[in-house]
Amino acid sequence: MEIKNIVLLVIFILGLVYLQLLQAKPVDEIINKYAEARGGKEKLNLINSLYMEGFREIIGNKVNIKVTKVQGKLYRNDFEFAGSKGYTIVTPTEGWAFIPMRSQKVEPIDGDRLKTMQTDLDIAGPLINYTAKGNKAVLVGKEDIDGKEAHKIKVTLGTGKEIVYLIDTETSLLLQTRQMITGLGSGNEIAEPEREVITTFSDYKSVNGTMFPHKISMGGNGLGSGSITFNKIEVNKQVDENLFVPST
Repeated sequence: MEIKNIVLLVIFILGLVYLQLLQAKPVDEIINKYAEARGGKEKLNLINSLYMEGFREIIGNKVNIKVTKVQGKLYRNDFEFAGSKGYTIVTPTEGWAFIPMRSQKVEPIDGDRLKTMQTDLDIAGPLINYTAKGNKAVLVGKEDIDGKEAHKIKVTLGTGKEIVYLIDTETSLLLQTRQMITGLGSGNEIAEPEREVITTFSDYKSVNGTMFPHKISMGGNGLGSGSITFNKIEVNKQVDENLFVPST
């Protein structure tokens, strides 16, 4: 290869690196401000367990829920509706759902649905220390969310899954996420086609010095839609080991 071509190639590569550095700086600044608005990376990383209690409004009905998380090990959602109790359990390797309104059997969760739900095993979330977690973050612009200007960041997880985060430019708190998920088909049922889920976060309150949204709303008209209101959130509460395994 001629020296001239080698020089041009080196300049091109350096240009690409420079552009990546220019883009990474504002992304990291936004994410750092988000972490500080939540209470700081140190406090977020010290949360080993999370317990949230409240209710979900779905298609005109109120469902009582209890969410339990253990960092990197467990996501569990217990619910009660019309006298029936059910749950969803997700671990790093397996998942189960018991929905008595649909079946009296515990159903396995697997495939893409399990991978999507395993994102909830990370209490701090994919944005915090994203590089160390094997995630990539790219700033793709700004967008208006209900009259609030938001930074739009696309995060690609180590699994390849993409999640869009919209962070308030004024408060640096998370306003909304968008991601594609697979429907709830199981067993011999045919899963619903992949669809976009838009989740909106609001009513932030401090819990032991860390900000948590106490209202989470999911758009759409299906079973996954509706809003969740939490009236109790506790951090680093001891978790019963029985919650890690399915039961009926």
